[in-house]
Amino acid sequence: MRIGQGYDVHRLVAGRDLILGGVKIPHEKGLLGHSDADVLLHAVCDALLGAAGFGDIGHQFPDSDPQFKGISSLILLAHCMVLVGEKGFQVVNLDITLLAEKPKLAPYRQAICENIAEVLCIDPEEVGLKATTTEGLGPVGRGEGMAALCVVLLERGKEAS
Repeated sequence: MRIGQGYDVHRLVAGRDLILGGVKIPHEKGLLGHSDADVLLHAVCDALLGAAGFGDIGHQFPDSDPQFKGISSLILLAHCMVLVGEKGFQVVNLDITLLAEKPKLAPYRQAICENIAEVLCIDPEEVGLKATTTEGLGPVGRGEGMAALCVVLLERGKEAS
C-alpha cells in the first residue's frame, strides 16, 4: 500500500467559470489557471502522482505546454490514473478537503464524488469530500482564492493494468 498527499491553491478571478470536481458551479468568480484550474482535481492528481512516485502535477502537465491550455482536469485525472495503473496500483479510497469561503459545496457534493469515482474506478462512497472555511483568515478567508487538500491510499494489484 502507498499513501499520497496533494495540495493545490488557485486565485479567484472574474470572467472564469468555477469548476470543482469537474462540475461547473454558479459563482461570480472562477479559478485562474492554465487548465480549467479545478483545485479539487489538482489536489487529487498530486496525491495520486505522489503515492505512485511520479512527482507532481506541474511536472506531468506543465503550464508552459499549450496542449494543456483550458483542458478539463478530469482529463488530467484520467491520465494520472493511467500512470498509477501502469505501476500496478489501484485506488482504495481518498479524502479531499476544500478550503473556501463560498459557494456552499453541499448541493454539488454527490456529482463531484461521482465524477471522481468514475475516473478512479472506485465506488463514490470511497471518495470523502469535505469543505471548510478559514474563518475569514488569509487569502482564502478574504475570498481571493480556494485551496484543496487530498490524501489517497493506493494498493498494489495482483497484475499491472
